[in-house]
Amino acid sequence: MFLSTLVHARNSGLNPGLKPAKGNQCREIIVRKEWRDLSATDKARYIGAVKCLQALPASTDLPGVRTRFDDFQAIHVALMIEVHQVGQFYPWHRRMIQVYERMLREDCGYTGAQPFWDWTRDADDSETIVDSPIFDPVFGFGGNGIDVPGWAGHFGNFTMIPGFTGGGCITDGPFASYNLSVGPGTIPTDHCLVRAFNPLALNYIRTPQVEQILKEPTFERFRIEVEGTPVTSDFRVHDGGHIAIGGEMIDRYSTREVNPLFYLHHTNLDRLWSMWQARDPKRRLNDISGYTGCM
Repeated sequence: MFLSTLVHARNSGLNPGLKPAKGNQCREIIVRKEWRDLSATDKARYIGAVKCLQALPASTDLPGVRTRFDDFQAIHVALMIEVHQVGQFYPWHRRMIQVYERMLREDCGYTGAQPFWDWTRDADDSETIVDSPIFDPVFGFGGNGIDVPGWAGHFGNFTMIPGFTGGGCITDGPFASYNLSVGPGTIPTDHCLVRAFNPLALNYIRTPQVEQILKEPTFERFRIEVEGTPVTSDFRVHDGGHIAIGGEMIDRYSTREVNPLFYLHHTNLDRLWSMWQARDPKRRLNDISGYTGCM
């Protein structure tokens, strides 16, 4: 089962006794595209495939799961401290995106590749995230949540981050009626999909920030400058993409993946890793370092 590989892969890249794996020759190359570069038909097909995963029965017995879509979130809960602020952050999430993409294609008939969200195309030209076509109610993922004055996270624990708007259930788009059962936090609870856009987070996901991380000379510096807090004193692009959308996307433990935009955000982060690797493939393709467990 594809999902089981996410559990076994969490530390595989950091064992010094392991040699780099040699993959099989590709039989079909699919190209991942930025969301707004997809045709309207392809956007509809992708959203339809995601909704298909949300209707398929779960393949794990993890707490709170009802659907195949929930499986990914529950696995993320179970492995949270093992795959964040650690060396395997990048390769584990790469594998997760690959498994998610494969399920969309093999279980739900999607013929395209997993798209990504290049947030620099929004952050460079706007001061407000709501202008992005990715939040279109018809050809995107729907907009912000209803306004909840003073919203600071599901548990009120994000008071250190100003600027959140919304904070309630989303009311438009293809996922407005999807009922969540995993999270918030680590306790299964029935709830709606929440978003709380934060325009201040755009400062962390602009082109200058991307250009800087691509200049980092080692994987260790690269991964730290991508993932950001708590290793760094300020937010970085990984943080910025999560905070910009807010709501479920800033729930550190569990509910990030219940927002389908999680996968577009992390596919873009994976794209940046590929770009960094391509600048010196002989040295960087198998370069990895960092802790094996969250401190």
